[in-house]
Amino acid sequence: MLSKRIIACLDVRDGNLAKSIKFVETKDIGDPVAKAREYYEDGLDELVFYDITASSDKRNIMLDVVESVAKQVFIPFSVGGGIRSVEDANKLLWAGAEKINVNSAAVQRPDLIDECSHAVGAQNVVLSVDIAQVDVSDLVPSGYEVVINGGRTPTGRDAIAWVVEGEQRGAGELVVNSIDADGTREGYELKLTRMVAESVGIPVIASGGAGEPEHLYDVLTEGKADAALVASMVHYGDYTVSSLKRWLSNKGIKVRLKY
Repeated sequence: MLSKRIIACLDVRDGNLAKSIKFVETKDIGDPVAKAREYYEDGLDELVFYDITASSDKRNIMLDVVESVAKQVFIPFSVGGGIRSVEDANKLLWAGAEKINVNSAAVQRPDLIDECSHAVGAQNVVLSVDIAQVDVSDLVPSGYEVVINGGRTPTGRDAIAWVVEGEQRGAGELVVNSIDADGTREGYELKLTRMVAESVGIPVIASGGAGEPEHLYDVLTEGKADAALVASMVHYGDYTVSSLKRWLSNKGIKVRLKY
């Protein structure tokens, strides 16, 4: 059985580490490069960097941050925000990222997934999906709708149908981010994560809502996620990566322990 992964999410805004609740009330909370190195040294499995205003501001991602992280952190890390072409993807990989995350631009132009997968390999293409719970309808039969531009724009697209299409187009991994749970620290959206995991054959990273070690255990078991993404609970110092991994290991979850 493959080890479950703990992945730290670092949202970057204007070069600063930022954190929000349900994609609003965003505050700057530190230096993303320093945090990345801290988590790496504490045994983190992977990092995810999001330039959270690149899509809404219609600009490219900050390559200087990526290059700085690549010089100090020697675990896989992926980068998203503002990727609209194979050229954008290649620039990030050349800067030192191992994977690229596509989100809003892929929803607006799904061929972007095919193009990136063909150019850089499916294993390097992550489809991130921001999802809001809505009333069940003909357009959104699952009751979960894809939203884009940092949660600002509903799309009318069913989330389960979209992740299935994303896999078919060549995404090698999924990040499932519940806007309703994001930043609340009240637990992941287990029903949503499980629905996605049961609909695809590629790894699923659960995102949004982690606040206690039990939340990670729940989403890795009941939620059927392959990895749990954490942010607030480590950014604010309530837990360390190593303490979370030891706690999960003691509960019978297979994780990679540094010591």
